[in-house]
Amino acid sequence: MVELLLGGEVGVPGPMVRRFDVSGSGGVRLAAWEFADPPKSDGADGERGRGAVLLLHGLMGRAAHWAETARWLSTRHRAVALDQRGHGRSARPADGSYTREAYVADAQAAVERLGLAPVTLIGHAMGALTAWQLAARRPDLVRALVVCEMRASALGPASQREWNEWFRSWPVPFATLADVRRWFGEGDPALERPRPARGDFYAEVMAERADGWRPVFSRRQMLHTRETYVHDAYWEDLALVQCPTLVVRGLDGELGRAEAHEMVRVLPRGAYAEVAEAGHLVHYDEPEGWRRVVEPFLETALPA
Repeated sequence: MVELLLGGEVGVPGPMVRRFDVSGSGGVRLAAWEFADPPKSDGADGERGRGAVLLLHGLMGRAAHWAETARWLSTRHRAVALDQRGHGRSARPADGSYTREAYVADAQAAVERLGLAPVTLIGHAMGALTAWQLAARRPDLVRALVVCEMRASALGPASQREWNEWFRSWPVPFATLADVRRWFGEGDPALERPRPARGDFYAEVMAERADGWRPVFSRRQMLHTRETYVHDAYWEDLALVQCPTLVVRGLDGELGRAEAHEMVRVLPRGAYAEVAEAGHLVHYDEPEGWRRVVEPFLETALPA
């Protein structure tokens, strides 16, 4: 199904977007989005310009978080963002099928069924892990890779406990969207300093209910999803990625510089970039800095 939506709907910024429904692993319905028209043919790759890009958000994210990135990418690429299972407008399976295998298979289904291959994958956090696992397993489908703010080492059980406690600290329901922005951008005890962009990020994953504003996702499902990957390391998958890969970290993010450099060393064709003044949500904190590191990499990795 293809559906045109006018901007201004919840989670649909900008003048107009296209929604595509894709059948993912186990038949789960996934929503994919184009936030701008694809480029016209340049004679090099037919109608795809420099090829297609699939954008994969992180845990608790949604495709709409990539809208600004997708719009500047669309001048040279067909840029598609995927609502991953349990997120955004995609289905939320009740049977607990939130495994690594399911997420990777969903991304593969989107690439194949939307005709994106060979694709450039751009992933943030959990979406970055999905991206490099797909690149490792199906190198024929992936042309280049951007990995943002995801560690290859195991995050560990203590990290999972911290997330559980953090979810419990949320003062839901929020009375207004302004309260959402204020708490996540300033009041959250997990913050070391105010980050207004973080408040905007979380405002996009809230919906108004009878008693106030609540997350559009299930926090229980998010914890379950995270449980499936926090106990393992993913260095072996990283070493199998054959395409050009950019590892990006925010200077104040969750991926440390030493680990990021080790990831680049392990990657057969790795490169490194960091964005000053950015935290974990690099593309929200510093959108211009994010573009300055990603765009040149794509120019080099994907020559016209």
